[in-house]
Amino acid sequence: MPLFRRKRRGLEPPVERTGAVKTEGVFLKCEGCREVLYRRDVEENLMVCPRCGYHFRISARQRLALLFDEGVYTEVDAHLASTDPLGFYDTRSYKDRLAAAQKATGVLEAILTGEGTIGGYPAIIQAMEYGFIGGSMGSVVGEKVTRAIERALEKRAALIIVSCSGGARMMEGVLSLMQMAKISAALARLDEAGVPYISVMTDPTTGGVTASFAMLGDLNIAEPGALIGFAGPRVIEQTIRQKLPEGFQRSEFLLEHGMLDAVVDRRHLRDFLIRALAFMMPDERRRASVVTRPEEPQ
Repeated sequence: MPLFRRKRRGLEPPVERTGAVKTEGVFLKCEGCREVLYRRDVEENLMVCPRCGYHFRISARQRLALLFDEGVYTEVDAHLASTDPLGFYDTRSYKDRLAAAQKATGVLEAILTGEGTIGGYPAIIQAMEYGFIGGSMGSVVGEKVTRAIERALEKRAALIIVSCSGGARMMEGVLSLMQMAKISAALARLDEAGVPYISVMTDPTTGGVTASFAMLGDLNIAEPGALIGFAGPRVIEQTIRQKLPEGFQRSEFLLEHGMLDAVVDRRHLRDFLIRALAFMMPDERRRASVVTRPEEPQ
């Protein structure tokens, strides 16, 4: 019999080093040049790659804060949210998809509406949230866009819509397709009243959004490298059985072929819009007390 017995102890977890370096979320990879970038540098450059100029997608709230004077605006129609009019179900129910999108993005729908000023000019600006079911246009998105048009008409404020969408939301069937005609009719009234509407297209802008309000602006502009079209390039190639030209459906290609008025870098977009509104709106509409922002990064 042994005189001493060794007590059996379980394995103890290693002591966590308090001085360990945590790099998660500090870096990101550019989809354009494939370089690994310091996230803070990209954020300070308005989410544009400082090496190749690739434009990362940004949220709808970031977009509104970027465009309005001092990033200050009043959100309107924030309470509107989609229901499930068709009781739609594919691999999961539409209600579950809506709940998951709302939780992931922190917004109730795929578009936000803000009211404020840009360069002192009164403006209604809408921004689409791609993270919400691909920025798809359902009946509530159509309603919010129509209300924004009517509000701009009532207040004679400029309307700016920043599109980022995969098109109509087919979980709502024909109800989503009806929004194209509904919005287009409202925009016709805005045009007759002489109130400016500027459409800004970002990556991607496709489907029913492109086929309706995204291409109906008095001024149609886009960010560099944005995919803009109705059907995707792969679908078109499969349909016509031909190889598409290099850069087909990208914003630079559309500008070259007369489909756009300008391609504007995100870092210069706000200044470009202010110059456009100075041309399109009477000076008396501009508010006298305008606080200018610091110069944007080049």
